[in-house]
Amino acid sequence: MAKEKNFKPSSKALKKRLWNQRYLFLLMIPALIWVTLICYAPMTGLYMAFTNYRPSQNGYWQDLLNAPFVGLEWFQYFFENDFKMIMRNTLATSLLTLLFSFPAPILIAIFLNEVKNVKVKKFVQTASYLPYFISWVIASNIFLTFLSGNGVINDILVALHIVEEPVLFFQNGKYFWWIIAFANTWKNMGYNAIIYLASISGIDQGLYEAAEVDGANRVQKIWHITLPAIRGTICIMLILAIGGILTTGFEQQLLMGNNAILNYSDVLDTYSYRYGLTKGMYSYGTAVGMFKSVVSFALVMCANRITAKLNDTALF
Repeated sequence: MAKEKNFKPSSKALKKRLWNQRYLFLLMIPALIWVTLICYAPMTGLYMAFTNYRPSQNGYWQDLLNAPFVGLEWFQYFFENDFKMIMRNTLATSLLTLLFSFPAPILIAIFLNEVKNVKVKKFVQTASYLPYFISWVIASNIFLTFLSGNGVINDILVALHIVEEPVLFFQNGKYFWWIIAFANTWKNMGYNAIIYLASISGIDQGLYEAAEVDGANRVQKIWHITLPAIRGTICIMLILAIGGILTTGFEQQLLMGNNAILNYSDVLDTYSYRYGLTKGMYSYGTAVGMFKSVVSFALVMCANRITAKLNDTALF
């Protein structure tokens, strides 16, 4: 039996194929220009993290190229000063958010898939999706109002005699991480559920019918059919969630935090903004942001490799 040979197109055939698809490449040019200018060109500013940059009237490029090179001095300064506090706040908020916000969309998607009443399904879908489209300015104001000293939550707690006097949620740092985690979950769970609903809709309905014939109840069908079918989607979403574990958010901490609980509300994003922009330490703020990006990329790579080995599901 003759051995199969790998087919390799000739140079002439390849050129002809590229020429035939020239209009497709022309359509890619605007996208490539946009990616280059918006995504890659600003990354030249990462060099700022290794210099002592000071803006002047000479222009950005001249100031950047003439700035004294300091190496890893800004990174060392970060590790020796506020690193422990900032990482504690970032990881605590992120892990609590991951604990609540990751399973919530899965539960909502399964619930909506099982509900047969169309009106109930539409109501739950609308109620769960709506918060995602609300600005964090409005969402933060809702939480600040509800959790204020004379807010609805305190009125309920006092009426039920759970507490004797109103709780100052935004004056006590130990509550702030939980508030942010709940706010992130409330705002994003409905929108993320769309992805799982799309995955569930692709499941063969014959599997459910066969399981019903075999006497399986609703819980057994969810456990043995629905969850295994969307396992790949769950793994991909988990990889993305782990990659964003240092990105706990910016607007919510900035809007709901205050100086009284700064030791609990300050995370990498707000810390970088506060020092980089408000205090004019551009190189230091860039170094903190670069540290976050590098660690996030490493987390994505590790999570991707682990899921690829355990579940044969990966991003790349």
